[in-house]
Amino acid sequence: MGVDVSKDFLDVAVREGQQTPRRFANDPVGIDQLVAWVREINPVRVIFESTGAYQKKAVMALLAEGLPAVVVNARQVRDFAKATGKLAKTDAIDAAVLAHFGEVVDTVVRPLPTPEIQEFQQIYDRR
Repeated sequence: MGVDVSKDFLDVAVREGQQTPRRFANDPVGIDQLVAWVREINPVRVIFESTGAYQKKAVMALLAEGLPAVVVNARQVRDFAKATGKLAKTDAIDAAVLAHFGEVVDTVVRPLPTPEIQEFQQIYDRR
């Protein structure tokens, strides 16, 4: 499963099965809907491209529920997209590329950071 993140939306694509791509608001209600949907689908991994602050709340919400969220390097994904011939760039295409990337590239699900680490990250991000 791949999630393309923007300030306002979370666009999600699933490669396994015939799931239709979905779009959720990138706000607390949309993130709750995303978590519920991911729980239903039960993917091996949920791949997010690193976008600075925009993906953090969704990733943390999934990890808090024990769901396998992974944040990957944006350049690595862009290079993968070029190598697989995906030169167009839309939110839906980016989500599909992330889902494909998650199937092909060995990514590691890291546990939810401790509250102390999360506090440090927030302080660091504000500077």
